[in-house]
Amino acid sequence: MDAALAVLDDVGMDGLSMRKVADKLGTGAASLYWHVRNKDELFQLVFDRVVEDVVLPTPDPSRWQEQLRELANQVRTVLTRHRDVGRLTLGRVPGGTQVASLGEWFFSLLLPVGVPERVVAYLGDFFGLYVGAYAFEESLGPQSPTGEQMTQEQIASMMQSYAEALPEDQFPNVRRAAALLFDSDRDSRWEFGLDLILRGLDSYATKRPPAPRLRRKVT
Repeated sequence: MDAALAVLDDVGMDGLSMRKVADKLGTGAASLYWHVRNKDELFQLVFDRVVEDVVLPTPDPSRWQEQLRELANQVRTVLTRHRDVGRLTLGRVPGGTQVASLGEWFFSLLLPVGVPERVVAYLGDFFGLYVGAYAFEESLGPQSPTGEQMTQEQIASMMQSYAEALPEDQFPNVRRAAALLFDSDRDSRWEFGLDLILRGLDSYATKRPPAPRLRRKVT
């Protein structure tokens, strides 16, 4: 899968093909079909290969919010290392043992604090949507509304000026909050989304987190 990942980095999701991966491996596409049935399965395998780079800590329910935040930040970093990997998470159900390990980790972390099984099961999908969509949007780079080459800060400044010029009698709140609405600090927006997820999960937790295990000193 490293060869497929290298092709993805070169040509993106739309350009990835069985033939190009076979060329990268120095073999024919027919030989590759012995191992991978079609392009959709190739996408699944590539994504599972990327998830291998995510290091899952030992679940510690006493630190569940902190661990979920750390995991989300790690997955965001992993997905943005490679072109279009965030896009691979959208519109398809991920499979593979690495993704299954991530699901098992969610259950081990959250069931002990009373989060219902259904909520944990749905969290995996929602977590993937949020992190994957955010990583995909980041990979697109600044999208100028005029088609000109502009930085994210320049685009935000243009949109803020537009909002501030709207009729005050119709859009008093939008005008007043223009600087907030078009703040270009993506990390702050990312953290805000994580806060919403964690606060929502906390409303489902019905048990006190178990106390962290203390390591006994060796004398």
